[in-house]
Amino acid sequence: MKSRDTLGYSFSAIRLRKLRSGLTTLGIVIGIAAIVALLSFTQGFQVTMTTQFQEGFATDTLVVSAGGMFDRFSGEEPSDFALYVNDTAAVMEIDGVDLATPIISGMGSLDSEDSHLDLSVSGVNYTEYSTLYGTTFVAEQGEIPAVPANDSVVIGSSVYDPWGNGTIFADIGDELVLTITIRDNGATHENNITVTVVGILGEIGGTSFGGGPSDSGVYITLGTAVDLFESEEVSSVVVQLVSDDEATIDQVTLDIEALFDNEASVLSSTSVLEMMDTMLGTIELLLAGIAGISLLVAGIGIMNIMIVSLMERTREIGILKALGAKGRTVLGIFLSEALLIGLIGGVIGIVAGSLLANVFSGIFGGFAGGMGGVGAGAGSQLTSMFTTITPVLTPELMFWAIFYGVVVSVVFGLYPAYRASKLDPVDALRKE
Repeated sequence: MKSRDTLGYSFSAIRLRKLRSGLTTLGIVIGIAAIVALLSFTQGFQVTMTTQFQEGFATDTLVVSAGGMFDRFSGEEPSDFALYVNDTAAVMEIDGVDLATPIISGMGSLDSEDSHLDLSVSGVNYTEYSTLYGTTFVAEQGEIPAVPANDSVVIGSSVYDPWGNGTIFADIGDELVLTITIRDNGATHENNITVTVVGILGEIGGTSFGGGPSDSGVYITLGTAVDLFESEEVSSVVVQLVSDDEATIDQVTLDIEALFDNEASVLSSTSVLEMMDTMLGTIELLLAGIAGISLLVAGIGIMNIMIVSLMERTREIGILKALGAKGRTVLGIFLSEALLIGLIGGVIGIVAGSLLANVFSGIFGGFAGGMGGVGAGAGSQLTSMFTTITPVLTPELMFWAIFYGVVVSVVFGLYPAYRASKLDPVDALRKE
């Protein structure tokens, strides 16, 4: 029997047993849909994170902060090393450094006549900060003054409209009360200042990386921040390099670490992106493994159904062999049925998985949107991140989804097909 005839016969057998074949195919559909949905959503999340990271952390910048990234989890005694505003002068002396600017940041609150917001406050040099983040630290309304007054404040779009419903918290020229809580040796006290809104940033989207601006940020002058926080200690120093080639990044990183006796951590966008890719890749493998379990369960179901089908079709197999069909022909018929089930299930699973991934995106976006309504803090950042996630269904993912669906179906169909091919035609014809 020719291959085309074998496939045609197998397809007719599937059509003849619609309900059973449909339930068998459903197992493959569920497994493939789970894999496609989880992986396409994860890849979309990775693309969103990478894009937003690159927008907030240029490839030619480094972020210098006190201590290592994971010192708080290491169990070691925390170091008393700190970075200060005047440390930027020493960083500027390093070859390969084009600009170094300090950032003082902390949590604070803004009060208007009838509203209150808790948010992050950053003290920056407006001119230098604009140079570093010229695409995101841009005023959509008002301006970012080159020579700002001490009471100037620039706010993010989520501070301007924190609830996302057109209810404006503050506009250009409005006076607000900015309050900072200072903790010193267990005691706390508050410092506050009346500030005037001079600029409102355009919507940036996502979270802030590398000290870059965010929708929920409030930006005051560096001198005002020193007075409010009662300290010249900085959260980080952002360094712009003369080049973004790997040799320059590595050399400047080593020079900065040597300058501060390895007490400071230096992050580059490339190193953080590599770390993110590794972490997300591990998550993808874990999710694929979990979803793959359902595919294996579907394979066991295929084997079970085909064994039952073998017992019901024993007489049919005997007739085929009596008409001259060889064992390999019967083997091919049963394997073709398994292949068609895997192929159909894979195609339907890809469509279902794509729809499911978009449902996931909508659910997470709605959840983050609900959190975003509480204010201009983490909730609005989650809103921006999750509502911009678009699942990524690549041709490679579709190929492997169909491939695994077919392989699982054929592998688990081998034993029933082998048993069918070895049936004795005489004994098979005697079967009622």
